[in-house]
Amino acid sequence: MRRSIGLAALLAVPLAAALPRADGQPSAPPEKMTYHLGPDSLPHDDVPKGKLIGPTLFKSQVFAGTVRQYWVYVPAQYTPDKPACVLVLQDGQRAANPKGVIRAPTVLDNLIHEKEIPVTIGIFVTPGQRGDEYPARLGFNNPNNRSVEYDSLGDKYAKFVIDELLPEVGKSYNLTTNPDERAIGGYSSGAICAFTVAWERPDAFRRVFSAIGSFTEIRGGHVYPELVRKAEPKPIRVYLQDGVHDNRSARNPNRDWHLQNLAMAAALREKGYDYKFVVGAGGHADDHGGALLPDALRWLWRDHPGVAKVSP
Repeated sequence: MRRSIGLAALLAVPLAAALPRADGQPSAPPEKMTYHLGPDSLPHDDVPKGKLIGPTLFKSQVFAGTVRQYWVYVPAQYTPDKPACVLVLQDGQRAANPKGVIRAPTVLDNLIHEKEIPVTIGIFVTPGQRGDEYPARLGFNNPNNRSVEYDSLGDKYAKFVIDELLPEVGKSYNLTTNPDERAIGGYSSGAICAFTVAWERPDAFRRVFSAIGSFTEIRGGHVYPELVRKAEPKPIRVYLQDGVHDNRSARNPNRDWHLQNLAMAAALREKGYDYKFVVGAGGHADDHGGALLPDALRWLWRDHPGVAKVSP
């Protein structure tokens, strides 16, 4: 296999780095790092390449008055006679960027080829842009309805994904309806958005990838740790990533990204969720979560029939 052994361990800072010293004083945080992609995120000549179709424009009825783009990744191994697993990633313009730090299509090429994840169709969708047109000038930047859609609690974005986006893509491809075979993920506000979809609709999505998640006081997301503690556990599996330099705030803990991710991990642990938390020395950037995407997908799909086994 092409995978480097212990990738998560090599890229992550041990959680103990954030704990107090023996004298009771807090440890100094590790120096801020930039993370680089590993071999699972790079193209290889011997790996069949899937198709990346798009961008396709889509006008939502759930978010009326917005337009967005999406891409569909179809693996070389896909055949329409068998439902494919599904991976939905927010901020699709970044996820699909072949020169970016996520490179989801290449990751899927490699992991599907190595049978480390099942045959999976990727759907990479941008937030909505208010108006009738999606401006070409946006490039890889954020459309203007992003925070409304991603940071808001409730089931509205879940309705968009489940009732609009999946049926639209399902017109062309045979997508699974099994919630255990559907994953959703994102970075920053896209991460809390992904968690919200699974939290609201575990009947539709049960695998979540959250990188530098904005579980903070933007549109109420800081309440999630307490919500997790108070609610009966839901049948979802969560891979969390964050960095010790992620948008720190000494004045308002609810606006401290890293503290809020620590609180989310603690709540998931307390309630007995199937979760993994990887802490790095990065800031509020996609690079560490991008480098960890292969590890996250392997872990999320680790018990799917026919895939290589990885440790919990």
